[in-house]
Amino acid sequence: MYKCCMFDLDGTLVNSIYALKRSVDGTLAHFGLGPITLEDTKTFVGDGYKKLVERALKAYGDPELVHFEEALNVYNRVFKECCLYRVEAYEGIPELLAFLKENHILCTVLSNKPHVRTIENINYVFGPDVFDRVYGERESAGIKKKPSPEGVEALLEELGISKEECLYLGDTNTDMETGKNSQVDTVGVLWGFRSRDELKVYEPALLAEHPMDVAEFIKGVNHIE
Repeated sequence: MYKCCMFDLDGTLVNSIYALKRSVDGTLAHFGLGPITLEDTKTFVGDGYKKLVERALKAYGDPELVHFEEALNVYNRVFKECCLYRVEAYEGIPELLAFLKENHILCTVLSNKPHVRTIENINYVFGPDVFDRVYGERESAGIKKKPSPEGVEALLEELGISKEECLYLGDTNTDMETGKNSQVDTVGVLWGFRSRDELKVYEPALLAEHPMDVAEFIKGVNHIE
């Protein structure tokens, strides 16, 4: 029986691709580079902002990463200003969250986005009271970012939930690896930033076309009428 759903943020709960692209474009423009394409943005995200900046620089004119350290500072400044640009919940997500609440299943967030920006996104789109726990990247607290299992394990320990009682949802290979590394059941969501082919090789418990597919899956596992 699932007692907790753990959500990735970008590409899973919210469509933030325009904010991410805008932030990368602003960073690259500082060095006379870019802009990045929307498709490359979708491919480069998922492993934290440092990897995002690294991939963008390498692909758009700085293969030796001469500007990398400065670019990280520029990105953080730009991202702070536009991290909510055109950010919105995916269709069906509010209904899925309502279903989980109605059935007393904990709703949590585990993202590789900087923690402050993660909180900001959640509060802006959903309000402060929808999720039971919200965590972004916490490497400064000694918790490695995804796909390390440490974030999942720390959150489950905090909630007193076993691995068997957790369902993890995400849209990238990083999320699928996180689920496998954490030994929790994983849902690959197909409304996000990556393809079915990328996700299915990890053999998740479910590939979901729509958020309410997750609700139907949970009904079967938890024997909900």
